[in-house]
Amino acid sequence: MEYVKLCDSDYRFMCVVWGHAPVNSGELVKLCHEQLGWKKSTTYTVIRKMCEKGYIANEDATVSVLITKEQVQADESVYFVDRTFDGSLPGFVAAFLGGKKISKKEAKMLKKLIDEHREE
Repeated sequence: MEYVKLCDSDYRFMCVVWGHAPVNSGELVKLCHEQLGWKKSTTYTVIRKMCEKGYIANEDATVSVLITKEQVQADESVYFVDRTFDGSLPGFVAAFLGGKKISKKEAKMLKKLIDEHREE
């Protein structure tokens, strides 16, 4: 299975794009300078790279999103569980909780999620 995986700097860049798209590429350069400390050349290099990967489009100096933040988060989560816990969701949850207690409200929300995604 092919997952969408972003390195930390690409993810931080995409967070800026997701927060402002559609955005003029010049404005995106300013935002990346303010929020990430990037130079103009760095931002334009990453814009080009993310366009080549099909994550964003840059048409008429307007950058727009082609892949949602939720899709990236879902893909990275599945990849992480597959790689780290041999695909075992219960193994991941046990490790994530690490002996911590969750509230009744959190437990109810998790049960609802599980029920919604249970195979018939």
